[in-house]
Amino acid sequence: MIKMLRQFTLKSLSLGLCLCAGAVAAQERPLLVDGTQSIYQRVLTRPDAVLFDAPAGSARDQMPAFQPLYVYSRDGEWMSVGPSPSLGPTGYLRAADSVEWRRNIVASFTNAAGRSRQVMSEQRAQLLALMAHEALPQMQAELVAQADSGTLDPASGVLAVEPREFVDIRERLYLMPILDHAAELHPADYSPVLAMEVASLPLLEPAAIGGGTPRGFEAGVVFVIDTTQSMEPYIRGTREAVAAIIEGIRQTDVGPRVHFGGIGFRDNTDPVPALGYRTAVIHPLSRAEPPEAFLAALDGTEVATVSSIGFNEDALAGVEDAIIQTDWDKGGAPFGGRYVVLVTDAGPKDPNDPNARSDIGTRELQVLAEENGIALMTLHLRTSGGASNHAYAEARYRELSRYGDLNFYYPIGGGDEAAFEAQVRALVASLTDHVRVAAGQAPKAAPDPQDDLERLGLAMRLRFLGQAQGTEAPDVIRAWVADRALEDPTKSAITPRLLLTRNELSSMTTILQEILSLAEATQGADDPSMFFRQVQDAVARLAVNPDLVVNTGFETLGGAVGEFLLGLPYRSQIMDLTEERWINAGTERREIIDGLRQKLSLYRQIHNDPANWTALYDGAPDGEHVYAMPFAVLP
Repeated sequence: MIKMLRQFTLKSLSLGLCLCAGAVAAQERPLLVDGTQSIYQRVLTRPDAVLFDAPAGSARDQMPAFQPLYVYSRDGEWMSVGPSPSLGPTGYLRAADSVEWRRNIVASFTNAAGRSRQVMSEQRAQLLALMAHEALPQMQAELVAQADSGTLDPASGVLAVEPREFVDIRERLYLMPILDHAAELHPADYSPVLAMEVASLPLLEPAAIGGGTPRGFEAGVVFVIDTTQSMEPYIRGTREAVAAIIEGIRQTDVGPRVHFGGIGFRDNTDPVPALGYRTAVIHPLSRAEPPEAFLAALDGTEVATVSSIGFNEDALAGVEDAIIQTDWDKGGAPFGGRYVVLVTDAGPKDPNDPNARSDIGTRELQVLAEENGIALMTLHLRTSGGASNHAYAEARYRELSRYGDLNFYYPIGGGDEAAFEAQVRALVASLTDHVRVAAGQAPKAAPDPQDDLERLGLAMRLRFLGQAQGTEAPDVIRAWVADRALEDPTKSAITPRLLLTRNELSSMTTILQEILSLAEATQGADDPSMFFRQVQDAVARLAVNPDLVVNTGFETLGGAVGEFLLGLPYRSQIMDLTEERWINAGTERREIIDGLRQKLSLYRQIHNDPANWTALYDGAPDGEHVYAMPFAVLP
């Protein structure tokens, strides 16, 4: 019923916008949040809220619960509201039928593989009491079982539990607005925990993959292989290991569900044209060709005949291509298991290296991959020739090779060829086990719930099932949850996100680019305060553009990037960076500049991918489509 009301209301609001278009020619804008220059007041509708045509007038539309609306005026118990900050009000709402939503922040569940499903408590005190319970794991399991069976005692204070399957917020946006938050310490280890009051209602109708019966779980494995001079024996080793796995599954029903692709990488060809290429597709990931075609492609792969500049290669360019250029969705039938396996004996080019292709860093690539359901893995050949490079390479590849709380960095001591081939064989065998288990078969390897690869398989299946079955977040509730798993605070349970419009992201990238240009230009200046003065002048110039969301009254560098970043429950290098702290930052300025550049590269990837953006109401302009950006990659 609620979903039907939502569809009806959105269509009615769209009609109202058309009727009111002439009335907002004077660019009527929503009210600003007190003390801000660019943050508009927003509310969420309560269940059974009604939109009226005038204060105390005729009821026009039944509103869905927790619909975000902008506030254009307030008069006693009434507010004029609308879904857009630019198209004017569409009706009137009683203030008592709304909840103030002061910051556009939302929560999303992480993948529950490797942790317990989390409970959502009516009161913050009830959540904290459960967190401190001496028999927490048993109590939590009992509450989840009761919720699944519909036998929850209201006295428990638990209103809902996390869904069984993973709800992918990028594939199907759901609104779980954060209404309030408080910093706490977990009683188990005194680590910081963010307790959040959230409201929840699915936004979009579930849709089966491909619009019909979903395909079975299939795995796509893309090898990103260093093809420089030293890598010839390891390319052969990769070929032999994969060939052995393919032979083992050839006559099984698992064989047709495992597919391989490959990308080769070297380095910048401008200074060394004889390298041939920086990146090249060895074999595209495809269901149309048999796995033997991938083996033939490896057979035909030749290593470079010349050396590149320096020891590090442009591995990140190869990984970036594997994430972005691979067709993981394949005509509406997405791969359930998505794996990118990096094979190299060198460290990655730092984004600041003049020979690196992209400004994007390992942290940003990891987020981009996980947002697309892709697990990155690294087989690092620690050969004797690169001993001085090992610590640098390991630190970067460990940061790159994560999926949630899991890590898939595999060092091969001494670059031992036999050990490498065995590792490739074991890794690919584990990935085929993911397909077996998804098909209801027993895995070849002995089950080990603590094994990261086994937990990854569960994570991939939960994500796939959530897509296929249209799993939704808990419906129409207002409850308290923690960002860390109650039973194990080392694991993440909830990801706080900022709900950004495309216009806001455009503004943020424009201002960031200006800040970076000024920072680079003033790096060698005797007076570091010159930088802040120039940023103030630049922001003032940008404020003239009505299409940019600009805060001219900033006191910190974070405030200059975007006023909507201030007051969020997260910290970064720039959020509290005042002019005085910048002057005293010394060598840290270089680190700050480089970090912002890498984030800016990620923001451009997000901005330019239409799949990232969702309309919150029918007829929303492109600039008002939204993306839920994780706090971890905010400036």
